[in-house]
Amino acid sequence: MNIQDIQSTGNKATRDGFGQGLLEAARLNPDIVGLTADLMESLQMQHFKKEFPERFIQVGIAEANMISIAAGLATAGKIPFTGTFANFSTGRVYDQIRQSVAYSHKNVKICASHAGVTLGEDGATHQILEDLGMMRMLPGMTVINPCDYHQTMAATMAIANYKGPVYLRFGRPAWPMFTEGLPFKIGKALLLGKGSDVTIFATGHLTWTAVEAAKELLDQGISCEVINIHTIKPLDEKAVIESARKTRAVVVAEEHQRAGGLGDAIANVLVHNFPVPMEYVGVKDSFGESGKPTELLDKYGMSKKDILWAVKDVLDRKK
Repeated sequence: MNIQDIQSTGNKATRDGFGQGLLEAARLNPDIVGLTADLMESLQMQHFKKEFPERFIQVGIAEANMISIAAGLATAGKIPFTGTFANFSTGRVYDQIRQSVAYSHKNVKICASHAGVTLGEDGATHQILEDLGMMRMLPGMTVINPCDYHQTMAATMAIANYKGPVYLRFGRPAWPMFTEGLPFKIGKALLLGKGSDVTIFATGHLTWTAVEAAKELLDQGISCEVINIHTIKPLDEKAVIESARKTRAVVVAEEHQRAGGLGDAIANVLVHNFPVPMEYVGVKDSFGESGKPTELLDKYGMSKKDILWAVKDVLDRKK
């Protein structure tokens, strides 16, 4: 696949993909139950409630209770999908997730919207940039961070048939759609464009930014291999190692702290298998702030220009 072939067909929020995916999955499986902590419309779960009111629970602003209820439902054979902002899905309820879901390997799907700085104007107290690290450290937890509407819909439907606890992360803003018709498989990286000079591993919203950067670099004579890592855990280690062996230079782009996220996961694989020059594109040990999503991405080092700089930095070190 050539990177020039990846084109946007319009903008739509990943949270919309979750809402549609949940509805489609529920139509296929009567054991799916939806729970939310007073944020039904923010997570686009109103479509599920309208069609399956008897399978929907509005818990209210009681996120810890929501996780505990979900664990109980899973024990009874149901497949609960919990929904609230990523900050409240992790930081506020980490104890309940660790003890009631992860420890006993409950079949609970923790669905987290409004992640990263692209939550925007709600500011630092509602943004979270450390959730991927928190969740990937939990034994047995699967962690998925899709990149657009179509991939989020596919991921939501896929986790309904996946046994075990899952953390599904998505976002608020309308974002380019570009994966329609492309395969989605939990734990399998998605090659978006072959290249020979450097590999860009990208997840979530920054996948599209990586595609744009790769196109610009190609015009400058730099061949980038772009790989979308939607599943942070279990990581597709084979795809990571094979691409690094080919290009011998790596950039990782994620809307997350540099510590603990996809960058650290990939660095851990490479340091044990095939060390290469590597650069992170992510937040440098900072909380966010209120602002417009794209302006915040730029301020906190997660824009196209940051990926361009990172690519050129690793290429210099590669020499």
